[in-house]
Amino acid sequence: MAVPRNALKKWEKVRDFALGLPGATEPRGGAAYRYSPWGETVAKVNKKVFVFLGVDDGSHPLGITVKLKDESAHAHALTCPGAEPAGYGLGRSGWVSVPLEQQGAPAAELLCDWVEESCRTIAPKRLIVELDGR
Repeated sequence: MAVPRNALKKWEKVRDFALGLPGATEPRGGAAYRYSPWGETVAKVNKKVFVFLGVDDGSHPLGITVKLKDESAHAHALTCPGAEPAGYGLGRSGWVSVPLEQQGAPAAELLCDWVEESCRTIAPKRLIVELDGR
């Protein structure tokens, strides 16, 4: 299955933004380190996942999953085409899965805002201070 080019460009922007946040890493060193238990690429801060980036190999539709504690951001994310509370019980904790390939999918800038908010909910205070200083 071919990945739509605009969705892939958006995904790449979001991934680059996530990995540019203070303390962010994309674990490497084999499947056990790089991927979540569900086979997705992730970005972590302080050894905790703050964004699930899905897979970019065309085997599944592109999308991201973020933790949104802000009620208005959470509600807004859920209005996006195809968006839904994350599976595996994560939705109850504020995680939202947002597809990138559907018409009307959010712009990369909005997705990056949500990634930053998700990072802030996971990151230790010292990294939040660094984020605020940007």
